[in-house]
Amino acid sequence: MRRRWAWAGCLAACALFTAGCRQEMSEQPKYTPLAASDFFADGMSARPLVEGTVARGGLRLDERYYAGKSGTQPVAEFPLAVTRELLERGRERFNIFCTPCHGALGSGDGIVVQRGFRVPPSYHIDRLRTAPVGHYFDVMTNGFGAMASYASRVPVRDRWAIIAYIRALQLSQQATPADVPAAERPKLLEAKP
Repeated sequence: MRRRWAWAGCLAACALFTAGCRQEMSEQPKYTPLAASDFFADGMSARPLVEGTVARGGLRLDERYYAGKSGTQPVAEFPLAVTRELLERGRERFNIFCTPCHGALGSGDGIVVQRGFRVPPSYHIDRLRTAPVGHYFDVMTNGFGAMASYASRVPVRDRWAIIAYIRALQLSQQATPADVPAAERPKLLEAKP
């Protein structure tokens, strides 16, 4: 009998201690999103952002780099140095994101077009050869016509890299033998069938 009472006492003590350890974090005083509040004069629990607040990593002071514009006009020159590494990155990103529609040379004959979708303009028409680089940045960022925005898929630096590669494609399709360095011209003659 004593043993039973000892077990019952132990169980009661355990029940008391475990009940005291329970945390009621889910029942603490708090406001749910968009709930009304008597605490603030405007009656809203959600507070507006402090004026001038910028999310971490969201400060974009260089309008030329982040928007491709100077005021309302598209920039005509690259806001970063065009290097071999940037061109190689641009070629890689172009092959991933652009060739399905624009084709490997930017002529508008990608695999998507071959399957019946709208033909994008060739990068080699006069209008696009003379378009400022900011135009391409704006189209990639905001979309144009049937082309959707790629801002969420292609980071800013990669968009500039793609534009640099597009410019290289445009130059390559308009090149003449005189554009080839004299030391390299004999290789052109060897390559002809």
